[in-house]
Amino acid sequence: MNRGRNLDDVAVDSRGLARVGILVISDRASRGDYQDESGKAINNFLNRTVRSNWIAVMKIVPDGIDSVANALVEMSDSEDCDLVLTTGGTGPSPRDLTPEGTRMVITRELEGFGEMMRRVSLEQVPTAILSRQTAGTRGRCLIVNLPGRPSAIDVCLNAVFPAIPYCLDLIGARPIEVNPDVCHAFRPGA
Repeated sequence: MNRGRNLDDVAVDSRGLARVGILVISDRASRGDYQDESGKAINNFLNRTVRSNWIAVMKIVPDGIDSVANALVEMSDSEDCDLVLTTGGTGPSPRDLTPEGTRMVITRELEGFGEMMRRVSLEQVPTAILSRQTAGTRGRCLIVNLPGRPSAIDVCLNAVFPAIPYCLDLIGARPIEVNPDVCHAFRPGA
């Protein structure tokens, strides 16, 4: 989603605006059985938090290792996403295979994201220990697995997003800037 800011006010690298993938993983949503709210929750968070212009790349796929892995490869390699935020498929049920699909395609796992999301979620609900969120990099793309509940998405993104702009810098992705009134992103020396 292009945020409509004046491009003269925003640093844009030679590859263009930052591209953020929002990947909803749900059998029912992919069949159209219900309207997804989790992807909207991610988009709403980004609209509140990201100050620089960015483009959303939205996709809904069914649960499953291959469907997740294929969508992540498409979003990072073909769609040229800098950041992909997934939602759904991180629990212990047999169809919850998002972490397995993610691990198939990332080159480096960043365990701290999952650890932080579980820690802050445990302050809300005791079942957060069942959550299997993870994150990792694929080339110049950061992939972060989020839970499926909109309220849990907000809790988790508030916890990990301060590290995301600097992580994108480190992996050579297009930069994103955050609204300091919403998110206190950390960048050394800033």
